[in-house]
Amino acid sequence: MSLSDFAPTDRLDGRVAVITGGTGAIGLATALRLARLGARCVLVHRSGTPDATLAALATLPAVAGGAHFGLRADITDSASLQAAAAAVAAQCGGVAHILVNSAGHTKAVPAGDLEGLTDELIDDILRVNFRGVFATIRAFAPLLKASGDGLVVNISSIAGFTGSGSNLAYSAAKAGIDVVGDALARALAPTVRVISVSPGVVDSSFVPGRGADFNAKAAATMPLRRVGTVDDVAAAVQACATTLRYATGTRIVVDGGRHL
Repeated sequence: MSLSDFAPTDRLDGRVAVITGGTGAIGLATALRLARLGARCVLVHRSGTPDATLAALATLPAVAGGAHFGLRADITDSASLQAAAAAVAAQCGGVAHILVNSAGHTKAVPAGDLEGLTDELIDDILRVNFRGVFATIRAFAPLLKASGDGLVVNISSIAGFTGSGSNLAYSAAKAGIDVVGDALARALAPTVRVISVSPGVVDSSFVPGRGADFNAKAAATMPLRRVGTVDDVAAAVQACATTLRYATGTRIVVDGGRHL
């Protein structure tokens, strides 16, 4: 194993990208961008039919480094994550180069609704959006280290530093991931970089109950006057893997200025 010089690159040929939540909106948009640059993508997902997974894989362009494939794993189940990592090792030569943590979920609860943020919901949000992300990094860290040039991108949120998001537990989970990401950027260096990508409002179905009306109201208050798209987030991940290769232990904010 030789260490990278972390110089910018235009291509990702020969690299393996593991994407949790890979069949979701942001995950699949990210896979499409990385595959277009030559990366072999592994779409890790918790639910969905085999046909749905095949349909998602079919949207990705073929690459020279081997076929894209899907794996079922639950990020709240460390044993299933270890099994997924073993499957990637077996099929991809014992290494992974990019890990994108885009799996997660939330529920809208106003910050002032203290009773609405139940113990059960707090535990669920933290289990998925904090513990699950950490457990995924833990499972794939050996493969990322083995590459000599690994990258972890955690799909975070501006909620992690503004305190304004779908609910307070979600804000806490994202803040935790950002801080732990900084710590891991030190701990896993120099073979693995760790970066948070922090969107604001994104036009997707991620937050149940939020649709066109919410997006329109949010857009009117933002400096760039539109909400984000899943491709805005995917483009930021692509930049982390290509042009921003000297960056680690930091946050890339892609929110159209909503945090201002």
